[in-house]
Amino acid sequence: MSSQVKQTCAMIRASLFSLPRRLSISLSMVLSIALVVAVLVGFLAMAKGFETALASAGSPLVAVVLGGGTNQETGSDVPASAIRNIEAIGDDIGVMRDNTGNMVLSRELVVPVEVRQLPGDTSKTLALRGMDVQGAEIRDGIVLSSGRMFRPGTREIVVGNGLARRFPGLDIGNVIRLGSVQWTVTGHFSAHGSAFESEIWGDLDTVRAAFDRQGEVQSLRLRLKDPASLPSLNNRLKTITITPLVAVSEASLYAAQSGHVSHLIRVFGWPLTLLMAIGATVGALNTMMSSVSNRTIEIATVRALGFSRLSAFLATWFEAILLAAIGAAVGVLTSWLIFDGWQASTVGANNTDIGFALTVTPGIMITAGLLSLAIGLVGGAFPALVATRLPLTAALRTRT
Repeated sequence: MSSQVKQTCAMIRASLFSLPRRLSISLSMVLSIALVVAVLVGFLAMAKGFETALASAGSPLVAVVLGGGTNQETGSDVPASAIRNIEAIGDDIGVMRDNTGNMVLSRELVVPVEVRQLPGDTSKTLALRGMDVQGAEIRDGIVLSSGRMFRPGTREIVVGNGLARRFPGLDIGNVIRLGSVQWTVTGHFSAHGSAFESEIWGDLDTVRAAFDRQGEVQSLRLRLKDPASLPSLNNRLKTITITPLVAVSEASLYAAQSGHVSHLIRVFGWPLTLLMAIGATVGALNTMMSSVSNRTIEIATVRALGFSRLSAFLATWFEAILLAAIGAAVGVLTSWLIFDGWQASTVGANNTDIGFALTVTPGIMITAGLLSLAIGLVGGAFPALVATRLPLTAALRTRT
């Protein structure tokens, strides 16, 4: 056994020392694998970043009441009569109340508006959310980072930090046209990078008047005492109105939205990555066949000196795996430096633009690394087998 190990180590050392003779084709294998890794990391980081942005926006302590038989804010309609019936509930259904005994709630409406990042740019569709004065307080993790909140009854808006960074026209004090009305930006708010930072918030009644949505409410947010109160709230909603209403946790609402979009990203990303991986495997096969061809005399000679077929196989295979590992390291490091924190945007559930940061996690890097090692294992197996079948007579014929 020790003799076999020594033979294998000697063959590996000889293989590595001969790499400078095959530098260009070895580098092509490394770079092709690095490219496959970079593409895979990019798609997975995009999906993870979008999931993180939406998942961090939802809270299990916030119930979102929707109407019209939908589980999304778009298309939902909560009638004013149903809201009055909910507010009139006197017994404890697990909803928090203020010092006066009124429920802590916010009526809300999302209106798509067109905004340009810079003059002359193509406009993007953003979400203008009209809400009651308690709307910001109901949500978790909302902090006014600069300026002040909008005042009820005024054409004032506050903007998420994510939007403020991407749209210079949304600086505090600026006046911007949304729809047919001029609005003044009075503040910026932080939501720890969640999807809320991709929204513009204003007074509900003012938004409804500006966009001819009088009386319309798409969702009703309620602050719960405990997440376990949600089933009792749903049971009570069935008894107070004939309008079909459903209460879902804000966390599950945004989780469902993120799951759909991130699934689409992965559906498009994985097939492209696998096609590139097949190409990289063919490249690895070509590289290692070139290695075997270049070292024909060397391999056949050591075989004639008594080296085993297994040592020739393992040495050639090790070279392929090593080059794949180098390609994986280059691809993962480059992807992490380029993609991690990269700001991107896509269309969300309300058909509006949602900004998010690409997130490269250890799990993504491990997945990409394993794929690259698989390329090395598969691409190097056949050339390694060829090396074990190389007879001395073939080496002598090649030499002459």
